[in-house]
Amino acid sequence: MTDETALADVIEVVLSRRPERMNDAIVAQLPPEQRAAVGLVTETMAALGLALAPVDAGDALRARIAASVRQRRACQPRRALVVCDMIRDHLTPGRPLEVPRARRIVDALAKRIGAARSTRVPVVYVLDRHAPDDLQLDEWGAHAVEGTEGAEVWPPLAPESGDPVVTKPSYSGFYGSDLERVLDELAVDTLVLTGCSSEVQLLATATDALQRGFDVEMPADSQAGNTEAGEAVALGVVSALIPYAPARRDRLARISERIGVSPR
Repeated sequence: MTDETALADVIEVVLSRRPERMNDAIVAQLPPEQRAAVGLVTETMAALGLALAPVDAGDALRARIAASVRQRRACQPRRALVVCDMIRDHLTPGRPLEVPRARRIVDALAKRIGAARSTRVPVVYVLDRHAPDDLQLDEWGAHAVEGTEGAEVWPPLAPESGDPVVTKPSYSGFYGSDLERVLDELAVDTLVLTGCSSEVQLLATATDALQRGFDVEMPADSQAGNTEAGEAVALGVVSALIPYAPARRDRLARISERIGVSPR
């Protein structure tokens, strides 16, 4: 890479004081040649740092680092796999709100659901659901109407007995639903968000979850957007965000009290 401006952009990313996850999201949006250069510049900066004489970190900094490492090791996420809006009206060809890309993830998502059940990770279904006279249908067309086959989960991904099924009237899985109550009862602190569509339902649910103190993971092989670009935006945004700290602290404290362990 010879363009000085492009090289300066790469160096700025490497030397920035942004949180690592935000930097990762920024790097993912860089052109391929700049992404490759990030690794080279990082290695060069590290080599320069190692060439300098070491500086004593001091007892206070050592204690902070050790405490941070202990805390990270102690934090074992309590996950739930959340399957969002994988319904017939979104996966059947020709429907008004068809998400064609959602059919591509069925096999991967089915495997993920099977793995979750085998390891006793809760599988929670969050489904769009509307009354026949819902004003929302005037804007979006008829879809996910209560009592119709279009509102049913796509058969290969169907819930099993005991899987919680939560219905919602709008974009976020938390709006007008029992989702937070269900997750509290399961003592969950981390959501693995899957389904469709990435840039609408999943992104809205993710941002609501983060503000409620949940950590959020969105595996690339089990989410589907209306477009590839929409998926990239949603994945980038979610990867760059962390739970709202006060809500996270309170959530972990409530979970610790519920399951009878010391707060993490």
